[in-house]
Amino acid sequence: MSSSAASSAFSFRPGAWRLHPGHAMSLHPQETSVLRIHRGPVWVTLGEPGALSPQDSGDRFLMDGESMVVPAGARLVMEPLSTRESDGPVCFDWSGATRAQDSRFGREVRAPLREAVTAFGQAAWALVRVARGLLGYSEFLVAGRGRVLSPLECMR
Repeated sequence: MSSSAASSAFSFRPGAWRLHPGHAMSLHPQETSVLRIHRGPVWVTLGEPGALSPQDSGDRFLMDGESMVVPAGARLVMEPLSTRESDGPVCFDWSGATRAQDSRFGREVRAPLREAVTAFGQAAWALVRVARGLLGYSEFLVAGRGRVLSPLECMR
């Protein structure tokens, strides 16, 4: 979709985005966001990073009043189901998900667990790199270059 078509496809007033029939929109949120449909049915294709099941990604149809959470890093493409211009544009709201919507379990268990898993993954990768470095250095020592000489060998 060209930039001129994109600019004419919706209004830039906060909370009142529009998408006209015959146009499509691609969104790539950097943080978890919420898509709320106010008027008109849409066809949404969601591609989540690291999706493990078909329910995590794929096509969905959203009607008036429905909403969906879009995770950070996902790619969302949406298109009005109606192809007639007389039906008018789809009106929707695109906003960041607030912390108030998170459950206590999500804030106090899931978030720290996700951070711990990330930290352990980074620590494991660092250990692998250290091991590879030591193994590479051992070849240098075995070849005789860089070997520490004993005091008797230094006298020669």
